[in-house]
Amino acid sequence: MRIDKLLAHTGYGTRTEVKKLVKQGAVEADGKKIKSFSAQVNPDKDMITVKGEPVEYREFVYLMMNKPQGVISATEDDMHETVVNILEWDDLVRRPFPVGRLDKDTEGLLILTNDGKFAHGITSPKKHVAKVYEAVLDENVTEEDKKAFTQGIVLDDGYETKPAVLEEVDEAEKLVHITISEGKFHQVKRMCHAVGKEVLFLKRIQIGSISLDPKLKPGEYRDLREEEIEELQNS
Repeated sequence: MRIDKLLAHTGYGTRTEVKKLVKQGAVEADGKKIKSFSAQVNPDKDMITVKGEPVEYREFVYLMMNKPQGVISATEDDMHETVVNILEWDDLVRRPFPVGRLDKDTEGLLILTNDGKFAHGITSPKKHVAKVYEAVLDENVTEEDKKAFTQGIVLDDGYETKPAVLEEVDEAEKLVHITISEGKFHQVKRMCHAVGKEVLFLKRIQIGSISLDPKLKPGEYRDLREEEIEELQNS
């Protein structure tokens, strides 16, 4: 990899700014100064330093975010704050994107990555990766509602969803868990509406076997652990 590309991707500035660092003799590989910004280096083997500080390079980034309400699942938007706007610079420079979407007013588990193959493995309809949502409804669910979900719900546009699971968690709070294996537009809300219920609050709490870290407050995120990445890849 060219040294200017590596440094630009790890937050050392634009290509122009990186070239200045090279010209200043501030960049070294295995203790030897790099004299050309087009020099080829191997970030997995070479010890790259800038002004004596080691450069940590990761080709891919995998993040777990507790998406807050009011933020959209996109990389850019002219009107609203996006989940990418929340990221720190070190993560932002790797250009991660949200894997799938959560509605603007829905919070909870969102994965961000710059690994397209990994993202496709989670979102591909062929994979049927389960997603679990926590919802507060305006009315309690019935046994008929639960049965309807297991059979598949016909939405307002005529589409029949794949079988889903509706579980009552707290009758007093009208709190339920809903498990689906697809990602149609506003699917959970539309499924609930089809059985005469309205969603007052919605939060995604699980994708595949990965649950939202309870330590993450809305708007916070962390790197996925190696075992979590592997579990998502094998979902």
